[in-house]
Amino acid sequence: MGTQAVLGLLVWALIANTTYHLHAVYSWVLFVSIFFWILTVLFFMAYLLQLQLKLYMIPWPLVLMIFHAVATVLYLSAFAACAAAARPTSWRQWDYNRRAAAAFFSCLVMITYGASTFFSFRAWKGLGSNAATSQVADHT
Repeated sequence: MGTQAVLGLLVWALIANTTYHLHAVYSWVLFVSIFFWILTVLFFMAYLLQLQLKLYMIPWPLVLMIFHAVATVLYLSAFAACAAAARPTSWRQWDYNRRAAAAFFSCLVMITYGASTFFSFRAWKGLGSNAATSQVADHT
């Protein structure tokens, strides 16, 4: 989750440092990056405080899988919108550079959320065994 928070913050900072208000599509990218950055930090803090042990009635693997899947889909839309709207102009070259970098980092965030969705799915289904647990299960 730390990687997703850092990359999401980069997307947020790069878009916020442009004239995003002139193009409505960048407001969507900014919304997605800020919304999921806040939720990622909240989940990260909950993990650090071990709230999943105190709130054991919540199916945390399922909650995290749904969160990561929704984040992947919305970051896919933000990446596509950001990449499609980034056009070089001669008088606002710095805006283009920041928007292109934001598209790149939003793609990276989308990939990390997608990988987290895969691993959350494996944890939810109980497929995340390692060599030690499979050795013990074979000899009992």
